[in-house]
Amino acid sequence: MKAQLSVLTLCLALGACASPPLRPDAGIIAPAAWQSASSDREAVSNRQWWTHFGSPQLDQLVEQARLGSYDLAAAVARVRQAQASTVIAGGSRLPQVTAGLNANREKLLRGNGYSQLDTDSSNKALDYFDANLSATYEIDFWGGQRASRDSAQFALQASESDRATVELTLLSSVASTYAQALSLREQRRIAELNLANAQRVLRLVQTRFDSGSATALELAQQKSLVAAQQRQLPLVQQQAEDAQISLAALLGRPVQQLNLGQEAFDHLQWPLINVGLPSELLSRRPDIARAEAQLAAAQADVTVARAAMLPKVTLSAELGSGADRAADLLRSPFYNLTAGLLAPVFNNGRLSAERDKATARQEELLEAYRGAIINGFADVEKALNSIRGLDAQRQWQSEELSHAQTAFNIAQSRYQAGAEDLLTVLETQRTLYAAQDLNVQLRLARVQASVALYKALGGGWQAL
Repeated sequence: MKAQLSVLTLCLALGACASPPLRPDAGIIAPAAWQSASSDREAVSNRQWWTHFGSPQLDQLVEQARLGSYDLAAAVARVRQAQASTVIAGGSRLPQVTAGLNANREKLLRGNGYSQLDTDSSNKALDYFDANLSATYEIDFWGGQRASRDSAQFALQASESDRATVELTLLSSVASTYAQALSLREQRRIAELNLANAQRVLRLVQTRFDSGSATALELAQQKSLVAAQQRQLPLVQQQAEDAQISLAALLGRPVQQLNLGQEAFDHLQWPLINVGLPSELLSRRPDIARAEAQLAAAQADVTVARAAMLPKVTLSAELGSGADRAADLLRSPFYNLTAGLLAPVFNNGRLSAERDKATARQEELLEAYRGAIINGFADVEKALNSIRGLDAQRQWQSEELSHAQTAFNIAQSRYQAGAEDLLTVLETQRTLYAAQDLNVQLRLARVQASVALYKALGGGWQAL
């Protein structure tokens, strides 16, 4: 008995001393700095990044998306599944204990009975009662059970990171789509103003045509421009409604329940963003953390597959009692101790194939992990490059818009005085409208670039 306890103690000690799983190494060295120089040096916290755009309406939409998004709710449910899986995987680390209580009656209905029955013609009914308490434990010689638990825990981490990725994608989509909806509202306002300008010029041309100082060609050209401006209005309105429909879907509600308020597009601001160092990105992006956790789980699965190819030692103990009468059930206790060794001998290569499959899965996820890191670097670089380029464009475009407005005012006044032809007025009209529309588009692109940078940096998420 002492020898059996010594062996059991040694086995438990071996299982407890198994080395913990190592964090996976992608073998990728992060660059020392970002290639695209960032002018945003102020250290602004990226947590609740959407609040830095200065829009109370956007803050409300984000909270509505968190509560109403079905994609996010599904991701949360997947986390609960992973939590349950960790409990299941960790169950084999401790002995399994079961209890049983049985009551049995055997009765001969007719005849004299036969040798396999406990009853006969003189004793046609037999009662039997028994109770037992048993414990079974498989010694984790090769670390397979520990690796199975580690795999489940890493899978839980991957699921939690996946939930964070879904949330980050959702919130960035809400911010980007809301900005688009406001920009299209602004584009419609500009289109209406330009239509009014074109109609005013048309009335001027009509007056001059009636007096004989303008030609029929000039009148037709201005009418064509007015028709083009009128055509633009329903197009912008359609695009605005599409943006609102997309935004409502992100919030998990029909568009009829969406209320965007009356916030002006130029009230949206883009904040200074702390980009940090490239090496920090590995702990800032949930998709990279997810890929890392999946790789770690795959490494543990390889250990599980290898352990399945080796012998298993199982210990079991049972304490029980039985009697012919229920009142005597506890008067005849007994115990039973069993040790078993089970080793695979022939399985037609199934276990080795399982090991090879787990190894190939590990190799696949290693490449996916490396790809996630490189793509993360690329996302930040593209966002920084976009911000730098848009800031330069907006600087010159503001000057372009100012000159276009001045040119249109001068051309309109000169035409009214008879010192300029209509062709010049038409050209300045088109130039002014294009400059106004481009100004809105560049501002939208700048807001969306800031959203993209927040998303590329992980949106304030931090690895646990």
